[in-house]
Amino acid sequence: MSKRKLRRQLNLVQVVMLGTAGTLAAEIFVLTGHAAGIAGPAAVLAFLVGGLLSYSVALNYCELATTYPVAGGAMSYVREAFEGSRHGRLLSFLVGSMDAMSSTFYAALSAVGFAYSLQVFVPALPIVPAAIAVIGVFVALNVLGVTRVGNAQIVLGGVLLAILAVFIVVGFVHPAGFHWEVFMSGREVLARGGAWGNLARILATVALVYNAYVGFEVIADDAEEVTDPGRTIPLGILISLTLCTVIYVTVGLVALGTVPWEELAGSETALTDAVRRFIPGWGVPMMALAGMIATLTSVNSAMLSATREAFTLSRDGVWPRALSRLSRFRTPHVAILVIGGISALVSVIGLVDFLSYISSSGYLFVLFWGSLAMVRLRQRYPDIERPFRAPLFPLTAGLACASCLLIVAFVDGRALLFGGGVLLLFGLVYYGSRPISRLVARRAREMEPAKDLILVAAANPRTARSLVHLAAIVAQASEDTYVCLLAVEPTVACPPPQPARRPRPRQSALLTQALREAHARNVALYTKSRAAPTVSQGILDEVERRHNVKLLLVGWPGPLDAEALCDNPVKTAIQKAHTNVVALLDRGLRDVRRILVPVGGGLHSRLAIRLAYEVALAEGARVTALRVLTGNAETWDAEAIEDQTALLGETIEDVLGSSVPSFFTLRVLQADSVPDGVLSDAGELAPDLIVIGASEEWGLDTRLFGAVDDWIADHAPCSVLSCRRFEPAPIAWLRRRVKLIEREYGRINGAAHE
Repeated sequence: MSKRKLRRQLNLVQVVMLGTAGTLAAEIFVLTGHAAGIAGPAAVLAFLVGGLLSYSVALNYCELATTYPVAGGAMSYVREAFEGSRHGRLLSFLVGSMDAMSSTFYAALSAVGFAYSLQVFVPALPIVPAAIAVIGVFVALNVLGVTRVGNAQIVLGGVLLAILAVFIVVGFVHPAGFHWEVFMSGREVLARGGAWGNLARILATVALVYNAYVGFEVIADDAEEVTDPGRTIPLGILISLTLCTVIYVTVGLVALGTVPWEELAGSETALTDAVRRFIPGWGVPMMALAGMIATLTSVNSAMLSATREAFTLSRDGVWPRALSRLSRFRTPHVAILVIGGISALVSVIGLVDFLSYISSSGYLFVLFWGSLAMVRLRQRYPDIERPFRAPLFPLTAGLACASCLLIVAFVDGRALLFGGGVLLLFGLVYYGSRPISRLVARRAREMEPAKDLILVAAANPRTARSLVHLAAIVAQASEDTYVCLLAVEPTVACPPPQPARRPRPRQSALLTQALREAHARNVALYTKSRAAPTVSQGILDEVERRHNVKLLLVGWPGPLDAEALCDNPVKTAIQKAHTNVVALLDRGLRDVRRILVPVGGGLHSRLAIRLAYEVALAEGARVTALRVLTGNAETWDAEAIEDQTALLGETIEDVLGSSVPSFFTLRVLQADSVPDGVLSDAGELAPDLIVIGASEEWGLDTRLFGAVDDWIADHAPCSVLSCRRFEPAPIAWLRRRVKLIEREYGRINGAAHE
């Protein structure tokens, strides 16, 4: 089954800004002074070498991202390259996890950096709340759609590039700006310590600045959302890397040509120190603003990268499945919220140096294996279509891997130590999570106080047989489940004395047949009778008294009269029972061979999927899962149909905890209304049973399960099983409010685009 995909929405300008502005982070303001302290004027040469070395990785990523234009970046390439090998799945897990973790930590560090930069203008600003607020803003942007993320990057990146352009141009033309004599500081660029000493200092500087060039990786991570990926991705990667290289080199020239390198050595405000010389009035606030914007663009791009990695890891089944769920905006909202929460937690904890080491080592690990994957992919799939082919292969791949190893040789030892520790931790999680999960599940089963119970409320003895028939089918498909057939006798305040009555022959025969049905299926069943003021009260008391009721099964109450419905015991049970409630409208249910399940994606339709699966499993039936699309048919193009089909499959996988069973068929059709679509499909498939989940109207007194559900049950040509899944009242209220907000936002957003 194809997996649900993200929507392609990012154009070339947005992609270039994601790669450029995401790369031009706080490093350009901090690293210039540190690079000068290591290499002196040769720091500019190190900037140039770092950029040129990055082209080898960039060209590899251009080929990989256009050949596999999916979310996930390096982990997707490693998975394809080493699929089938002994440790291929582990390697893919490690690469993806390190990439997601590095980007998550980098987003947190950038948010903290923004808060410190903002203190220049607001000295009393608390650091942690400001950082969390920034993360919250970009979480909201990511949830609302990648287009908004791209547009925000265009605005922020445009301002950042404009400020840096002012710094470069004014720095070169102003009399107090760049001077060759100041840049040289009276000595040659490579005149310190001989050839090896100079080379060692340059390589150490390259190692320091190398990670500042790999921001283009976010383009590969988000390739699944790029329009025309065969053209847009290579242009976006190469243009962004070229812009960054030119900016790093020219900014370094201006800074070291304005202030002698000895004065800038080790400074974390090198650009501010330089701009103070040739723009003394407004230059410093301008660069402070640039620093703030640079951290914001870093938060934006890092969060985009981390969430898409988490989405891909979840979609591949190695991270929790919930992280691959998509919102109505086709964004991985669960992954976004989780990554945003972790970033906020990291910003609270602090440990900036520690996390920066892990982030740096993680990126090197990812880049190395991403480049190595291209070599293996060329060998495994020599004839696959490659919209972009890296020139001079295998030189580019070899140079990229060698560059990563070279950087590792000069990187801080603590970064390598921390990175190795994190890899070990991820390895333990990979190998230990499944045995631990199985152990916890086994312990939970051992500690269960009792078996699950299906409670059949037989208010009308004539429906007892069909209800028990269905209950036995469900119980047979479940482990350790038994059935209770409950009869409630309403009591009166002062009953007149009456002689004891035996059950009428017809009732006794039906109950006997019900017992035979359960015994034939080897399902434990017992009958119970209890007295209560009302039938509904007796049912609810039984549910409350027994804490293991898995399902309450009732008969359909007949014609739905709005006035009488509110007092109907079935309606009362649906509204008040603290368990799942299922009502059967029996139209001659006997052998079940074909089941139709309309799936809207809500909570109750998930229960419908589970019930249909259990019935089909016990009866050897086939299930058709149907999703009906309403509205203007022109809005449902081939991509939308494919996405809805994938969403339907993922919903089934999520409910069942496994792949879509072979006896399931997925159907997506367009109709004027949901009832029209369901009944049209029912007429074509001729199902024996329709299983449908309640709508949100089940709580109204005038509806049994909802207008759509009740109408379908009334007009369906076969038996109908309607179900309502139980959830605590506070959670139900909160979920309804969220859905209401989503619908209102969708309405406003749709009106704005008309």
